[in-house]
Amino acid sequence: MANEYATLADLKEYLAITDNARDNVLFNAIAAASRAIDKKTGRRFWLDGSVVQRTFNPYGRVVRDERGELLLVDDIGSASGLVIETGSGGSWSAVTGYETTPDNALLDGRPVTGLLLATGTWGTRTSRVRVTARWGWPAVPDEIEQATLLQASRLYKRKDTPEGVAGSADWGLMRVPHLDPDVRALIEPFMLPGFA
Repeated sequence: MANEYATLADLKEYLAITDNARDNVLFNAIAAASRAIDKKTGRRFWLDGSVVQRTFNPYGRVVRDERGELLLVDDIGSASGLVIETGSGGSWSAVTGYETTPDNALLDGRPVTGLLLATGTWGTRTSRVRVTARWGWPAVPDEIEQATLLQASRLYKRKDTPEGVAGSADWGLMRVPHLDPDVRALIEPFMLPGFA
């Protein structure tokens, strides 16, 4: 998979490794750290190369307030090729007049996470909303890149901590935690509710 959140060169610099003998092991650590961050946050930080259609049931995904109906969607990382339709089965109608939320998300390097209809409705329990978009994030946030380097470094060094126990003559033995506290602090603001 080519959707890692840090480069091999960055990890080698981070670990002060100058040879190429361990490149495969290091790359695997980066890939594993990237996918672990995906699972912990409940989202992914890479952008689809082309548009992909997803269908949503509006039931349970719509928030109503004085502005209108807000449909909560997965992370949309680009407005290029964005198409919104409602319907069911083989009958779909284009939706116009919607706004993306949060305001200026893409300009701020964050994804669109909601579609607001000021007038009208996203449908009923039997209708669906079909969204064609490039899913993911516009770019990998700096915090996610740093968390990937930290976690990949830990995974690489894990070979030196048998049974998950590390130690030194000065400090004694201690269990290695599942997730580095600094990694958790970096990714926590990006976690979707219900993931941890």
